[in-house]
Amino acid sequence: MEIRCLIVDDEVLAQDVIEKYIESIPTLKLIGKCDHAMEAISFLHNNPIDLIFLDLNMPELNGLEMLRTLHNPPNVILTTAYSEYALESYEYGVVDYLLKPIKFERFIKAVNKVVDMYSIKAESEHKDSNLSKPIFIKEDHTTHAILPENILYVEAYGNYLKIYTIEKTYVTRQTMQYMVGQLPDSIFCRIHKSYIVNKLKITKVIGNMVFIKDIELPIGSTYKTVLLH
Repeated sequence: MEIRCLIVDDEVLAQDVIEKYIESIPTLKLIGKCDHAMEAISFLHNNPIDLIFLDLNMPELNGLEMLRTLHNPPNVILTTAYSEYALESYEYGVVDYLLKPIKFERFIKAVNKVVDMYSIKAESEHKDSNLSKPIFIKEDHTTHAILPENILYVEAYGNYLKIYTIEKTYVTRQTMQYMVGQLPDSIFCRIHKSYIVNKLKITKVIGNMVFIKDIELPIGSTYKTVLLH
């Protein structure tokens, strides 16, 4: 993971401190430094940036005024010597608000918020990518490739499984535990010792029953909390 950074500050000494901090953290890469907001706006039009360290008090446009001009701003950590703008700044969705002089440990804490956001995003994208990868199910002497997104639910059937999809139902000699490992947990959830459901296909939940269209499936008491949270 590499987080591309931009420093926007009209004080050279403040730029130098933040640059030194950035160089001390392997996941951060300094792409540029700007002395004022107008220069930064132009820079952002031509360079992809993930994180701005943005001073509030600058000539022409201050930091908050600059944010108002950006249609889809990167993550922003504000840096300022003034604390009175802290509450207002969070209305702009900033990640954190650092007061000068900035201590390195406080800087790390702010940066870790951004790192965590990217880690969660990457994990989510990885899970979603599994939706386009078929799982392979053997039925009799034929192996079928089934896209997880097309599965409605899976039912334990003695020593077999019934896999209900949008197109048809497959019967295969597999265990529920095997199927749990094959299906992406971003959209699949076990609701009973005998059932796994595609959460995107659930139409409603009433009491201890899950409905997928007109099909009613029971929810085991130990699984209900997981399903609803």
